[in-house]
Amino acid sequence: MPLDGSEKPQQLVVRGQNFGPHWSPDGSKLAFVSARGDHSFIAIYDVAWKSISFIAPTVDSDSNFVWSLDGKRIAFVRRPAQERDAPQGFFIAPDKPRPWSIWVADVSTRTAKETWHSAATLQASFPYMAEDTGGGVLNWAAENQIVMASEEDGWQHLYALPADGGAPKLLTPGNCEVEQWSFTLDKKTVLFNSNCGDVDRRHLWAVGISSGSPTQWTRGEGIEWSPVMLSDGQTFAYLHSDATHPARALISHFGASMMPPLAPDTWPKDFPSDSLVTPQQAIFKSTDGLELHGQLFVPAGLKSGDKRPALIFLHGGPIRQMLLGWHYMYYYSNSYAMNQYLASRGYVVLALNYRSGIGYGRAFREAPGRAGRGATEYQDVVAAGKFLQSGSDVDLKRIGLWGGSYGGYLTALGLGRNSDLFAAGVDLHGVHDWPTDNWDGKNIPAELTKLAHDSSPVTAVSTWKSPVLFIHGDDDRNVYFTQTIDLAARLREKGVEIEQLIFPDEIHDFLLHRDWLAAYHATSDFFDRRLKAPGK
Repeated sequence: MPLDGSEKPQQLVVRGQNFGPHWSPDGSKLAFVSARGDHSFIAIYDVAWKSISFIAPTVDSDSNFVWSLDGKRIAFVRRPAQERDAPQGFFIAPDKPRPWSIWVADVSTRTAKETWHSAATLQASFPYMAEDTGGGVLNWAAENQIVMASEEDGWQHLYALPADGGAPKLLTPGNCEVEQWSFTLDKKTVLFNSNCGDVDRRHLWAVGISSGSPTQWTRGEGIEWSPVMLSDGQTFAYLHSDATHPARALISHFGASMMPPLAPDTWPKDFPSDSLVTPQQAIFKSTDGLELHGQLFVPAGLKSGDKRPALIFLHGGPIRQMLLGWHYMYYYSNSYAMNQYLASRGYVVLALNYRSGIGYGRAFREAPGRAGRGATEYQDVVAAGKFLQSGSDVDLKRIGLWGGSYGGYLTALGLGRNSDLFAAGVDLHGVHDWPTDNWDGKNIPAELTKLAHDSSPVTAVSTWKSPVLFIHGDDDRNVYFTQTIDLAARLREKGVEIEQLIFPDEIHDFLLHRDWLAAYHATSDFFDRRLKAPGK
């Protein structure tokens, strides 16, 4: 539709679920993915001809396309078709290799040829994290290079692949993760953030696609992300936070020491930065010897001999990583603020990065037995409780849990399995029975369905003694509200103390500011009543 409104908008009617539209560089064609359940196509709408055609359609699933810079070609990902009865379910299906390939199509003829394919190993599987927290699986760069994401070396990295075929060249080496990336206007340089050299933070880097090693742009105790090069090719904008200040936009020249904020008034003048604590990096072992990281919020003014109540915060996702400062995602920016608030009220708070999260390599994220496959990450929650108990400033009998979504799942699991260790918990929209809420799971064998059920909090009701506060919106489309209904009913029957805060018509990530405030006030009040008094 013309921007001046001179014509009415046109509706394209195409069978399937259609998403990801992108115009060709000259604006003459619109490409999008047309998903058809067990297969998908790359579709192109031609504005002049008012027609839709498909790029080299097959029984496979095509997605993640990018236009060439001249608009004459399209590169896309192809994943092979699966058997009709293959087990499916992100949280409960067995792990297996997810091979993928890159194809390049001629837009004029709609024909395509394979340029590269992955190995058929777990580690070489399709890098789905690049879709969730990255800058895209594929990007078309200068000199007909395709910048692709891959985890074949065990870490999420970027590679340069010639569009006409050849061997990929590693652009971002190291035992660290590349997360968000963008490009300079000439498409010759990649800007990205990474935890290279600072595993529990994010800093900015750049690397030339044709030559050179990565160059680090920012350092220190801040967290930087979402870099964007401006039109002069010398100035870049990005977002920055640190331990006591939430995110705001900054601009800088490469190597500049001054980083003036773009909108200094985004921080209120009375923001209590001076009253906040700087979390400490905590590193300890899980029960099976796996190294774990966390952020420890120690209340200001803690005196020798004090025995404070303690809380473990469990993030959702689970492909998330909590950091040593204000988070780049709004949900976890809120959580970080809440952990600071709880510390200001006298709690020792540990934000745990348990296995199945990001930042520590693919093997950590795709840990065997995670989620409904055995809940192996739960041993990390127990280890976090033991870590807090080992400190001289924590009351062993006043340790609680709180978290949302996947963090709600682990909170409920902890209260059910180890009420002797965890005295109370707040469960925000948590999963409580994997087989009844496994997101498109099907064809799961009976023995794996049983394993998923046994990995769920509902199977620990008989040993659940600690009080719990449930917080949930009844229009949650991520974790169905029935998950909380079912568990609450089971706990009532066993005489477990439950409290609840239910938001009618609210979704998973609360839409209303007042609901966030109500949820966090209820959380603080619950812990004050359940854990603050000595002996409780």
